[in-house]
Amino acid sequence: MAPLMPQAPHKDDLNETWMFLENGINNVMVKLEDGVDMKNYMALYTAVHNFCTSHKAVSGQALQSQRGAHLLGEELYRKLGEYLSRHLEWVYNESTGHTEEALLSFYIREWQRYTTAAKYINHLFRYLNRHWVKREIDEGKKNVYDVYTQHLVKWKEDFFLNVHEKVMGAVLKLVEKQRNGETIEQSQIKSIVDSFVSLGLDETDPTKSTLEIYRFYFQRPFLDATRVYYEDESRQFVADNSVVEYMKKAELRLEEEKARVGLYLNNDISKDLTNTCLDVLVTAHSELLRDEFQPLLDNERQDDLARMYRLLSRIKDGLDPLRTKFEAHVRKAGLSAVEKVAAEGDSFEPKMYVDALLSVHTRYHSLVKEAFNGESEFVRSLDNACREFVNRNKICKSGSTKTPELLAKYTDSLLKKGSKAAEESELEEMLVQIMTVFKYIEDKDVFQKFYSKMLAKRLVHVSSVSDDAETSMISKLKEACGFEYTNKLQRMFQDIQISKDLNKNYEAWLPTTLLDDEDRKKIVDAHFQVLGTGFWPLSAPSTSFSAPPAIIKTSEKFEQFYYGKHSGRKLTWLWQLCKGEIKANYIKNSKVPYTFQVSTYQMGILLLFNESDTLTYSDLQKTTSLNPEILDPNLSILLKAKVLTISPEGSKPKPDSTFSLNYNFKNKKIKVNLNIQIKSEQKVETDDTHKTIEEDRKLLLQSAIVRIMKSRKKMKHVQLVQEVIHQVKSRFPPQVPDIKKNIEALMEKDYIERLDGDEISYIA
Repeated sequence: MAPLMPQAPHKDDLNETWMFLENGINNVMVKLEDGVDMKNYMALYTAVHNFCTSHKAVSGQALQSQRGAHLLGEELYRKLGEYLSRHLEWVYNESTGHTEEALLSFYIREWQRYTTAAKYINHLFRYLNRHWVKREIDEGKKNVYDVYTQHLVKWKEDFFLNVHEKVMGAVLKLVEKQRNGETIEQSQIKSIVDSFVSLGLDETDPTKSTLEIYRFYFQRPFLDATRVYYEDESRQFVADNSVVEYMKKAELRLEEEKARVGLYLNNDISKDLTNTCLDVLVTAHSELLRDEFQPLLDNERQDDLARMYRLLSRIKDGLDPLRTKFEAHVRKAGLSAVEKVAAEGDSFEPKMYVDALLSVHTRYHSLVKEAFNGESEFVRSLDNACREFVNRNKICKSGSTKTPELLAKYTDSLLKKGSKAAEESELEEMLVQIMTVFKYIEDKDVFQKFYSKMLAKRLVHVSSVSDDAETSMISKLKEACGFEYTNKLQRMFQDIQISKDLNKNYEAWLPTTLLDDEDRKKIVDAHFQVLGTGFWPLSAPSTSFSAPPAIIKTSEKFEQFYYGKHSGRKLTWLWQLCKGEIKANYIKNSKVPYTFQVSTYQMGILLLFNESDTLTYSDLQKTTSLNPEILDPNLSILLKAKVLTISPEGSKPKPDSTFSLNYNFKNKKIKVNLNIQIKSEQKVETDDTHKTIEEDRKLLLQSAIVRIMKSRKKMKHVQLVQEVIHQVKSRFPPQVPDIKKNIEALMEKDYIERLDGDEISYIA
């Protein structure tokens, strides 16, 4: 049964009304758990309403009525405030008997009782809130709030400000216990945090709340305590443990503090708490961590490197020194890998060299991806290191262009038919790896020149492993360097396709021109390729050559057909690139005749032995018209294969030598390949390629200078040099003296002229 309320007060008697209200308010404040009788509650509500409106019945004047109500509201508001102060004084006195966790329990219990009562009391004074409080606030009166907020203000002023230090001390001891591994009542801290947040009031707008109380009285001491705790712990831990163990500990602590925010702290602290922990755990020990970077790299401790990256990436400029060390380490590893290949002497295969470059890139690319999260600045450090050791190393010394040359040769070996041909999927992967090295090459024009020469040979000799592989490689180069870089390569493919159609038409035309069987026998079964001079990197033959009659007859027939279709064109026969097969019907004890795969020069030599078993050196030279530089190596190949024998026996071909057909020739294969490139020819080809590169560079520089000057008209000499470097560097790194030399050359040709003040002008 609810206690009986005193008799309702006279509505215009302040003291009587307040005594009536105080009794009811006190029941709500301290005995709420016993329940609230609705009849009594409504009596309290009515008493407030009646008191605030009582003056209206006394005075008939509106102005006086408003003022009276104003004064009455103010008295009631003041009385309530005085009651709350007395109550909170009692609460404070009660709190002094509690410490640490017991104090927290007391604080939370009283806070919950007080704020719940505040909601009820706020409802009782709703009329006061709607009228007197609203008017006061609207008129800009300070320190007036709605009744619920008044409760919070009083709690803050009369209780909170007296106990916050003790309360925070208890909170921080609890947190320290948890950090030390003990189990605590987390909900207590959460309740304290919520109460501190609730006390934040915006003084300019009482309807809004702020986090100022929480930040000043909770967040600040919490962060200070956190800093002290981790300074002590990290100092001790570093003294007793390895750097790797410390990193594990630091990472664990950072995770714990991040979780702590979600468990019982306000999100507002998250950034400052993280920064405090990072400052103490990482920044303060950053030098120690960085000193461990090199040993971890040397021992390829990927997980520990990843941990170091995660920690140092979270502080300002934490990773910069690591990137510099990483770049130097990769460069050193690349140079070391190349030195091992260089130790083989000149005998190493291009594959060995390219594999050495790739192995270093692959290893550290994987490290950047896994340990450093593929971070762009570490990728740049890797790229800088790779560019350095790819272009300047023991094999490719400064100023040398050996890397692009060897890469082109390795690409050729992959794309050429052979016993070690890779599967299609493997080949595609290898081409991707080639492009990885190609990306770092500075002298891309050198690769282009060697690659195009080798592609030309593969196409001419029909020795490509597949058209798809060739197309794939060209599309990769086009993607990397643009259309201009691969334009001629694509035109070479077009010529091969046109030649296929041309051969079909020739085969259809040929029978219509042959007179009889005898005439037909004089024609060799041949396949022709017509290659455009402007697109193919092929040189004219380095020797004169009198082709065998059968070949001459066949070539004349094709010329007759071709000139009939294309008037005004000229065909030049590239005998050094021609090849064929001849059958050896003369060999004793051979059930199946051998087939010799030969160059046209070798064919010219061997067919002479149809007329005679033995010929002198001078006979061969006179009949074939070949230079000794070409004749001698080809004779040596035929001697080594034992197709021919020499007299005197064991000697090298010279003017007084005699050569005979070997009737006792034997070989395990029925088809014998004698068409082997001569080493001296290879060297001449390489030298010629380098000469054409120099010539091409000169033309490229001059065309860039003219193009720039044509668009700018006038330019300072230094600016022109810089612009040329910018335009040309994607093809090769131009040297300033070479640019200056070509500027002078263009002045002599009257393309440009020098003006006063180191300025250059374009001559239209």
